[in-house]
Amino acid sequence: MQELPLVDISDVLSGRQDASATAASVVSACESIGFMYVVGHGIPERLISQVYEDVKQFFSLPLEQKQRWQITRSNYRGYIPRQFFSPGNGGAADDYEGYKLHFQVQPSDPICHAFDLYGPNRWPDSPARLQQSVGEYWQACDRVAHCLLAMLAAALDIQPETFLAMFQQPLTNMTLLHYPPRASGNGGFGIHPHKDTDALTILAPNPVGGLMVRCRGRSDWLRVDAPPEALVVNIGDMLELWSGGRFVSTPHKVENDSGAERYSFPYFSVPRYDTVVKPLLRPLPGFARQPVPVGEVSREVWRTNWPDTQPQNNAYDLGTLEN
Repeated sequence: MQELPLVDISDVLSGRQDASATAASVVSACESIGFMYVVGHGIPERLISQVYEDVKQFFSLPLEQKQRWQITRSNYRGYIPRQFFSPGNGGAADDYEGYKLHFQVQPSDPICHAFDLYGPNRWPDSPARLQQSVGEYWQACDRVAHCLLAMLAAALDIQPETFLAMFQQPLTNMTLLHYPPRASGNGGFGIHPHKDTDALTILAPNPVGGLMVRCRGRSDWLRVDAPPEALVVNIGDMLELWSGGRFVSTPHKVENDSGAERYSFPYFSVPRYDTVVKPLLRPLPGFARQPVPVGEVSREVWRTNWPDTQPQNNAYDLGTLEN
C-alpha cells in the first residue's frame, strides 16, 4: 500500500536553508498523490490542543444553544446541524455537525461591496476563548500555506510574489467539525468521497483517524495514519488546474468507525475573489478544463451545499471523482 510522503519545512520557514530541495519534495508529493505529511511547521502543540479542546466544548453544548448561530442561506457562516447538508449526488447526508468560518473582513472594507461573500464571522459566545484560539491557529496555517505555495510557484513557472498576491484578501475558510462514532459497516460517511475545490487544505494531527485517500488509478482506499506531530496537507482542484494536470487533486473521505468522537478543523486556502484560475503550464495531453473564476465558483460551491439546489454551470468540473 502506498504511503503518504513526509516533508520537513522547518529550515525553509526559519530561513536557514534554500528552499529548492524541500520544494522538490513538495512538488513530488503533489505530482504523485496530492497528499503529504508536513512536519517542522512551527505550529505549537499547545495551540493545536487548545483548538481541539475549544471545538469539543462548543459541540458539547445543548443543540438549542448551538442553533442560535445556525447557518442560513443568507449567511454562510455559523452552525451546521448534524446531517444538514447532502452530498449533492442523491446519497445519504454526511454524518457530521460543523461550524463554518471564513476569512474575516469588517463590513466597512470596500471588498465587501465588491463581492458579497466577504464579511465578519459569527462567533459563538461559548466557549469564550474559541475566537482567540482559532484565530491564532488560522494565522499559523496562513504561514504554512504561504510557505508551501511559494515553493510550488517555481514549478508553476511563476514568481512567488506574484503567486502569493493572488491570496491577499482571500476566500480562505475553515470548518470546525464533529463526527459522532458509527459502527463499522453501517454505511454512510462522515464526509462522502470528494475532491477539494480549493488550492490547498491543511488538517491538524488527529489521534482518532478516519481520513481515507484513494490514489489515482486504484479502487482501494489508503487510511491516513499521520505521525502525531504532522499536519496532513493536500492540494485541491485549483492547484491541479494551475499545473495543467501535473499536480493531483485526490479523492478522500471520512469514516469514523473508531468508536470515539472525532473532531477536526480543516483550513482551506482559496485565492482572492477576482482571481481566475487557469493553467500556468501547457496542459498535459487529455487535461482540458475551463478557467475558474474564484468568486463565482466559491459562491456556487456554497449555494449547492443546500440539498434542494442544482449546479448552474457544470463546465468548471470541480470536485468530481472521474479522474
